[in-house]
Parts: sequence; C-alpha cells; structure tokens
Amino acid sequence: MTVHGELEVVPSATKAEAAQALKEFTDAYNEADKAYDPALDAEHVTGALGAINQAGLKARSVNYPDGNPQHVPLELTDAKFTIPKKAGWPRFFLADVDSNRDVDKGAGDNRWVLVFVRGGADQLWEAAYLTILSPSRIPALKTDKDGWAEPVAPDSTALAVAPRDLSEEYASYMQNGKPPHFKDGPHTSGWRTSRKKDANLPGMTTQYIDQPLDSDDFAPLGLATEDGNALVFFTVRNYERQTAAKGVRLKVHPDVKALLTGQVTSTITKERVSSQAVTVPTGAVGSGQVEVLGRLTGLTSAKGS
Repeated sequence: MTVHGELEVVPSATKAEAAQALKEFTDAYNEADKAYDPALDAEHVTGALGAINQAGLKARSVNYPDGNPQHVPLELTDAKFTIPKKAGWPRFFLADVDSNRDVDKGAGDNRWVLVFVRGGADQLWEAAYLTILSPSRIPALKTDKDGWAEPVAPDSTALAVAPRDLSEEYASYMQNGKPPHFKDGPHTSGWRTSRKKDANLPGMTTQYIDQPLDSDDFAPLGLATEDGNALVFFTVRNYERQTAAKGVRLKVHPDVKALLTGQVTSTITKERVSSQAVTVPTGAVGSGQVEVLGRLTGLTSAKGS
C-alpha cells in the first residue's frame, strides 16, 4: 500500500534539517543586516517576522545606503528544537536558542524562540515568528516517547479560544476590551492603558485601529504543552493615526520617513505588524484566560496626509 506524503503523520523535520534551517537563517540574516539589504534574507523569512524584518531593512537601507556601520554578527547557540509530527503542509518546528543580543539589563539572559515554517517539499524553511522570553516564561512542550511534539489544530475545540480565532479576538480586545478573556499584563491591559494615555496629548490626538491578520503566511501555529494547554503564535495588524492641531508640526522619525508615502501636513498613519506568543488553556470556548507571554512589533509602512 502506498501512503501519500501529504496524508501520513510524520515529523515535520529531522533535527539535522532543523539545525541546517537555523544556520541558513542566521547566515542570511547577518548578510542582510550587514548590507542593510532586505533581498539578502527575503527567502528565509515569512509571515510576521518577514514583514517586520523586510520593512526594517528597507528603512535602514534608505538612511544608511552604505550598509550597517555598527554591524555585529548575530550568534544563535545552544539550540533546542521542538518538532511536531503532523500530516500535510505547512510543516513547522520551534527553535529555542541563546542569542548574543538578548541580555535584559537586570533580568538576566533571555532566549529567542523562533518558529520555522515550510509550505511544501520544494520550498525553503522560513522563520515566521520570533519571541524573546526569559527561560522561565517558555512553557514546557508536550512530546511523545520518541521526542516528537504535538501540533494544535487551528480549529481546535479543546481550547478556550481556537488558534484561528486569536487574531480576531485580540484585535477586538485591543479596540474595546472585549472579549475579556485575556489576562492583564503589559501586552493587554497595560498596552490599552498606555494607548489611552497617549490618545490626547497637547497639540496632537492619536487613534488606534487593530485588525486580524491570520491567513496564508500569517496563519497561527500552535503546540500542545505538558500541562494540557497550548502555546500559540499569531499575528495582528495595528494602525496608529496621529493628527496635529492647527499650527503644530508633526515630527517624523527617520525610520518612519524612509517608509513614508504621501506628504505629512496634519496627519500621519503608521502601520505595524505585531506577533504574539500566548498560552491558551483547555476548556469550553471562552472559559479561560489567554496569557500573552511576549510580543514583537515592527513598523511596516507609513502614510502622510
């Protein structure tokens, strides 16, 4: 009997393949960072990380056309791979690594948690998500007797929030506080409070719009944890519209100006992509609270008017 590869439950990658993908990403990242050329690592990033990385390099290439004058090669060591067994595509794995860029002053050494995804047998592995966390904040992931992890289906009904619904619900929560099943913290209630504080400043008002971003390269990816819950990565899109009062001039940061279209007279709208790593409890829909462990946000475009 022939078993079709897209139907057979198999490990997403071997440990050697995962290590090679990490090396190729790191090499490409360093080349792109040194030259400030997004084309040099475009084939190794996708999704939320890709959008943030490519826009950041584009902006810096405008401001530093001769490359990065302060380039320090990124070093990713002590890699711990978590590879799920699953059928079909896309396939993915998680790399928990030590970085030479992640020391949090006063809080010790953090870890980079990268999620690599591959859309087909003829495609390269690409880094789609990056979250920087302290080791104590990284959940223990469930593995079988052979060491393979368990993926969480996007439409899972075993969780308080299905992974495919997280982007829409988080965007809604950031807009109006509903649904309320996100735990208080710096990336939830704290972020809403800081936005409210900055909404009306002398000479300037700011409006915020959040939208789900959850299809194709931005689809959520999740793994079961040892405690029966799930670690899920997902993306949202954020807009920040600043409007100056009459006679007030808006200041435009060089990195924003590099991505700017239109001319800033009284308004500037900044578009950002934000990726979140969260833990989602098991239980009936809406029964438990989602905890946002970390968030990575980057400017992707700006428009003046």
